Amino acid sequence: MSKDQPGSPALRLAAAIPRIRIAYLSMEIGLRPEMRTYGGGLGMLAGDSARAAADLEIPMVFVSLVSREGYLRQEIDEAGRQVEWPDPWDPEQWTEPLGAKVAVALEGREVWVRPWLYHVAGRLGFEAPVILLDTDLPENDPRDRTLTHRLYAGDHAWRLKQEAVLGIGGVRILRALGFDPDTFHMNEGHAALLALELLRHRPGDVQAVREQCIFTTHTPVEAGHDRFPWDVVERVLGSEVAVADLRTHCREDSLNMTRLALELSGFVNGVAKRHALTSARMFPGVRVRAITNGVHGPTWAAPSIAALYDRHLPDWRHEPEILVRADYLPDDAMWAAHEEARRALLAEVEARNGRRLSPDLALVGFARRMTGYKRPGLLFEDPDRLLAIHGRTPMAVLVAGKAHPADTGGKAAIHHIHQMAERLRGKLEVVFLEDYGMALGKLMTGGCDIWLNTPLPPMEASGTSGMKAALNGVLNLSVLDGWWLEGCVEGETGWAIGDGAGGALHGQDAAALFATLGDTVLPLYHGDRKRWIGMMKEAVSKLGSTFNAHRMMRRYATEAYLR
Repeated sequence: MSKDQPGSPALRLAAAIPRIRIAYLSMEIGLRPEMRTYGGGLGMLAGDSARAAADLEIPMVFVSLVSREGYLRQEIDEAGRQVEWPDPWDPEQWTEPLGAKVAVALEGREVWVRPWLYHVAGRLGFEAPVILLDTDLPENDPRDRTLTHRLYAGDHAWRLKQEAVLGIGGVRILRALGFDPDTFHMNEGHAALLALELLRHRPGDVQAVREQCIFTTHTPVEAGHDRFPWDVVERVLGSEVAVADLRTHCREDSLNMTRLALELSGFVNGVAKRHALTSARMFPGVRVRAITNGVHGPTWAAPSIAALYDRHLPDWRHEPEILVRADYLPDDAMWAAHEEARRALLAEVEARNGRRLSPDLALVGFARRMTGYKRPGLLFEDPDRLLAIHGRTPMAVLVAGKAHPADTGGKAAIHHIHQMAERLRGKLEVVFLEDYGMALGKLMTGGCDIWLNTPLPPMEASGTSGMKAALNGVLNLSVLDGWWLEGCVEGETGWAIGDGAGGALHGQDAAALFATLGDTVLPLYHGDRKRWIGMMKEAVSKLGSTFNAHRMMRRYATEAYLR
């Protein structure tokens, strides 16, 4: 597309630049299924933030990496083990290249960065620009051209270079394009180097930089915070930043990106109330506020569910608080809309896996990043008891999720689930749906009957897939952690597994899961459809109306951006 064409994205961007006051930087961002610029929940949150900002006309620009080869395309081999492949997409099909270029010095070489532009259109025609950073340029050294190809790839040096492109390069690109934001929002610590670039323009004025910076932390797991050895930092960034000054801000035996972001941000928040408390314990002396995540309703509502809301709850797309009236939806219409979403999911299962599941089975869904603290194998802790429950109250289990290529524990969990599925074959349908992404996520959170979440407390940050399920009337059965500690009204919006005590014994949570699923949830599904539909509507009215991205972004606007 020509950037000189009247009304082209580039010209619309030029007209919008003077009013944009907030820059949001994130390593990943989920914009659409065809653009593989995301890996998981962090990117989904960034994408929903952009969609809600566009709806609410919040003057924001979003910055991420172009990730030409995506995160990973997952295949499950015959032995049930994950195999990873690149997941490429073509930026020219969905975005427009912009003329500006900036350089970042990495390992003593100039690495040139150029932006691609994508616009997120809001409900009322307002647009939120998204800038995707790319180093695949002929003027770059061949070693640097692939820096922005693969999300979360490579060793320490590679990751640090990616984060320098995002943080330092991101600020420079914005300025080269004419943006002059008052506020910089770091979505996780990957973008923390942006604060150093701001300090370069305000030498020594740390307080001024803090007033500009907002930091949202997502990771209550210590191993999840990026750390880089100082010798690697010196080699990679020594010609770009004063590493001695960087040490004064970090004050640790390695460059901790979370610590750097905390030190140079004036507003810090977690993504659920419990997560904020957990983060405050991890970082003594830091005030960590809580802004609980939310999801973008029009994006994640199944088509049949969205059509139901359009008929009975006009304007819910722009004012999701209206969903509080979902209690008054007709039961038959609610169930018919759910059944349509369910049929779409069952058709996808058959198309992907060749498994035709009976419509009489209750569909239990579990779709998460496959890693240890998510405990994806908890449901299979006692296969005999699981079979006994199935014998009384028939169900099928749908599982999806990717493990990071370096996460051997996550890969082992996928293999274990495959082994359990083979062991139960012919007795209980357990289907692993490979290559979990935006499109499959929407089908699963719209079409399952029960949404299962089993993290080890207090390691869950938020858990937005459960919010997507609730928006669709799918009932959550979850450990009391993350957002579910705020959203669970036992027996009304869903059910809790255990009491949510931190460090709960694995066996205790497994026993609680089997007891609740077998004695309460599935008997209700099969035995009292009217009450089940009533709970579906309770989930929408109490959770869909609250845990949405519009509410989240309004809170960021009033509490963080306008402070």
